[in-house]
Amino acid sequence: MLHPNPDVIVLNIKQRYTGVSATINALVPLQMHQWRLGYCGTTLSNGVEGMTAKQALALSRQPPPGRAFRIWHVRRDPEMMLGIFVRDVLRLPIKLVFTSAAQHLHGRFPRWLISKMDAVISTTPLAASFVPNTTAVVPHGIDLSRFAPSPDKLKAWADSGLPGQYGMGVFGRVRPDKGSDVFVDAMIEALPHLPGATAVIAGLVQPQHQAYQQALIDKIAQAGLSERIVFLGEVPAGEVHRWYQRCLLCVACPRYEPFGLTPFEAAATGCALVCSRTGAFDQLVLPGVTGELVDTGDAPGLAQAVQKVLADLPTAVQMGQAARERVSQVFSLAKEAEGIGRVYQQLFDQAPRP
Repeated sequence: MLHPNPDVIVLNIKQRYTGVSATINALVPLQMHQWRLGYCGTTLSNGVEGMTAKQALALSRQPPPGRAFRIWHVRRDPEMMLGIFVRDVLRLPIKLVFTSAAQHLHGRFPRWLISKMDAVISTTPLAASFVPNTTAVVPHGIDLSRFAPSPDKLKAWADSGLPGQYGMGVFGRVRPDKGSDVFVDAMIEALPHLPGATAVIAGLVQPQHQAYQQALIDKIAQAGLSERIVFLGEVPAGEVHRWYQRCLLCVACPRYEPFGLTPFEAAATGCALVCSRTGAFDQLVLPGVTGELVDTGDAPGLAQAVQKVLADLPTAVQMGQAARERVSQVFSLAKEAEGIGRVYQQLFDQAPRP
């Protein structure tokens, strides 16, 4: 249960469900059992209801029992701005922890915001290299109980109601930076060589990208593959694991990604992987073991990698099993919560008790 007077408040004040939201959605239920934890933001897909920013501010006028301050854990620029205002202008007893995932140099203003944090968690060593005041590197973790393998990958596809003997999928928003067009071009090239395969594209299409999606639909139709490359639309957060369980292969081919949770989630369900070289994918994909890596934007290379992984289905199943083991060993949700908890404890240990 969320604590009425928490030591730590996790902020998630963006309305739209994003990768950051997915991280918080997974972590908060676990952290509630480890910390006196509060949550501020929109109701999570797991049913956890959050307080308003006004309520968080009112609660933070005094430190929690036995503490000199309260921690606000923020993950976005507006949350950092709010936290700095509360701490430095209103002078309330809070300290700020920020999680940084970007694998590039932040802009000048975000750099200034990050420099004002009391602790910074970077999700990868590369992300940490762009943040001089990183406190700890803590990779994102996956809920291994929710994202669990189906008993038989090849039989699970039948539950999809789609044609083919097995499936592969790409998950995330349909837009250029996610490489949706790269996936479509690769599938148009690869599927004629994979007669048992059907490809799905699962993700939200925002209004500004509807013409982009329609162009992809038209291209697929011209190739005569409309029944084998299927747009699922936005899959509810609570249902996406079922599509991972049905798919034998997960493709993630964004042109840029700070971390990229979807192939990690898919790997936890036993999917083999083909990913572009961005995000944290090179820490997950061990070529020839859990899948294959390709250059960003390389549709022909992606097609070849998909065909290579799926050339022998039992081997693809073994790759998926190896991917599950990789996530279990390095990228579990428990390990992420443990790493974040160490940062919280370090801050509390540095302060004199009230």
